[in-house]
Amino acid sequence: MSTPCVPSVPAHPKVVTLDELLAQLKDRQGERVVFTNGCYDILHPGHVDLLARARAEGDLLVLGLNSDDSVRRLGKGADRPVNTYAVRAYVAAHLQSVDYVAMFEEDTPYNLIKAIRPQVLVKGGDWSVDRIVGRDVVEAGGGRVLSLPLLQGFSTTRLIEKIQNSAVL
Repeated sequence: MSTPCVPSVPAHPKVVTLDELLAQLKDRQGERVVFTNGCYDILHPGHVDLLARARAEGDLLVLGLNSDDSVRRLGKGADRPVNTYAVRAYVAAHLQSVDYVAMFEEDTPYNLIKAIRPQVLVKGGDWSVDRIVGRDVVEAGGGRVLSLPLLQGFSTTRLIEKIQNSAVL
């Protein structure tokens, strides 16, 4: 039995380690940092819309992206993530609204938020403000925490189900 070929993607300058991100942010002091996070497994219009609106809340947007192991622990299904971290980060980095993409290995981005201390923390409307991880850090620094309405009709899970249901067996 042969091993499936896993495609690789080129490096992208917006995809950074935490140390690289902190150095970049140090060079951009005085700018309002916005942070959001998620899996962004199969990018769809709902993702693009949320990221654009999040970016509009500040001067630059940091996207915290779950590692592959972190996605698996979320219980989204045995087949998730569909795309590897490298692929997801590469695609997200090409969006004009995203300034930096940084991975987090934990179940939540709390440590990443604590390290970068954004002035604005954004999640989609399926998260109430009181449930948003990192809220305490951002508000303690005088920042804002926002739950932005979602663009209706778009869901990675529903997209995967649609693909699976339309597959010819």
